[in-house]
Amino acid sequence: MSLIEKAAQRLDMLKQAAGEQPTVPEPAAPAPKSADPVRAHSVEAESQSSFVPRRDAHAAHAVMSRTAQIDLAHLAKVGMVTPDRPRSAIAEEYRVIKRPLLRNATAVGPAQIDDGNLIMVSSALPSEGKTFCAINLAISMAMELDYTVLLVDADVSRPSVLNQLGLPPERGLMDALAGDVTDLSDVLLRTNIEKLTLLPAGMPHARATELLASEAMTQLLEQMSNRYPDRIIIFDSPPLLVTTESRVLATHMGQIVMVVEAERTTHSTVRQALATIENCPVKLMVLNKSRERGPGSYYGYGYGYGEDVRPEAA
Repeated sequence: MSLIEKAAQRLDMLKQAAGEQPTVPEPAAPAPKSADPVRAHSVEAESQSSFVPRRDAHAAHAVMSRTAQIDLAHLAKVGMVTPDRPRSAIAEEYRVIKRPLLRNATAVGPAQIDDGNLIMVSSALPSEGKTFCAINLAISMAMELDYTVLLVDADVSRPSVLNQLGLPPERGLMDALAGDVTDLSDVLLRTNIEKLTLLPAGMPHARATELLASEAMTQLLEQMSNRYPDRIIIFDSPPLLVTTESRVLATHMGQIVMVVEAERTTHSTVRQALATIENCPVKLMVLNKSRERGPGSYYGYGYGYGEDVRPEAA
């Protein structure tokens, strides 16, 4: 018997002699089955940090999404389509322009057009009003009940969509193609115009033409056009006879709208520009800045098909 046991026995004998009950130590509580110290520590840490709010993937994405506030009063002042003035002269004009484009974009069966929801707006030469037309077309289509619209500033050398909308430069298309952003949603801009989203041109890039012709561009277009079945994508591209970017971009398009400035762009220039996009299945033309009213035209704008451009084009 050890010295400690002998001392405990001696203490009990003394307590019995004094008439006290011996103290019997309570058995120790059995250790829990999960006595792993590492696990116990992790559970304790988790309980201590349970007050920290957690964001799921959707919430995190919502925080990251960016918005742009477009001044609708300014757009109306400069003669553009705005959703709060649906019966203005310019709104009526673009109703005429957009209708065949939407019909082509949603056609099925024998009339179906590959990539019909990819629409490029261009011109033969600069300053013919292509960006003005692209913005108005996008806003007009966004006013439809059944479609959402993505307006892409693909004039990567001289972007002007954000400037005309009164917005500062932002990252966009070039950054996505160059691999500087991991997700396209990081560079999309939601606007205060319902169902209208913007994709800016992004930072200038020395190899813009190669990027537009790359496999990354093909994959990006597939991602944009197929993610939402009701989405119409409008590209404001560079002029056809000034840069090569627009010709490369045209190879991906289902429809092309070419803006022609009345009393300035010659027939030979129009034919030359159309020759650069002859492989596109659908080519339409908008006669811009016309001072005459012809059949089917409204207040200085006209609409036409093919190469036969007339002052009274409808």
